[in-house]
Amino acid sequence: MNNILKTKHIVFIAIGMLSLILLFMFGGPVYRVWQQEMRGRAQFAEAEQNRRIKIEEAKANLEAEKLNAQAEVERAKGAAEAIKIENGTLSDRYIQYLWVRNQNNLNDRTIVYVPTETNLPILEAGRMTNFKKE
Repeated sequence: MNNILKTKHIVFIAIGMLSLILLFMFGGPVYRVWQQEMRGRAQFAEAEQNRRIKIEEAKANLEAEKLNAQAEVERAKGAAEAIKIENGTLSDRYIQYLWVRNQNNLNDRTIVYVPTETNLPILEAGRMTNFKKE
C-alpha cells in the first residue's frame, strides 16, 4: 500500500512538472506577445497624447500671434492718430520722441548722448559713417 501511495505521489508530481513545463513552453510566448501588444498600445496612447499637446500648443501660439497682430494694429492706429494731430506730417520732434521711447528695446547696445542746443539727441550721426572717404 505504501508503494502505491509513493507511486501515486511520484506520478502526480511528474504530471504537475510536465504541466508546468508545457505551461511555460506555450504560455511564455503567448505572454510575450500580449506584453508587446500592451506596450504597443501604451506607446500609441502616449504618441496620441503628445500629438494632442502639440496641437493645443500650436493653437495657443496662433491665438497669441493673433492677439499680437491686433496689438500692432492698435499701435498703428495710435501712431496714425498722432500723425493726424501733427497735421499729417512726421516732424523731427515726433521721430525723436519715438526714438527715445524705443530705447528700452536696446538692451545690448550702448547709446552715447551728446548735448545739443535743444537737448535732443542727434539722430543723423549714423549717416556720417556711410560717406566714402575720397
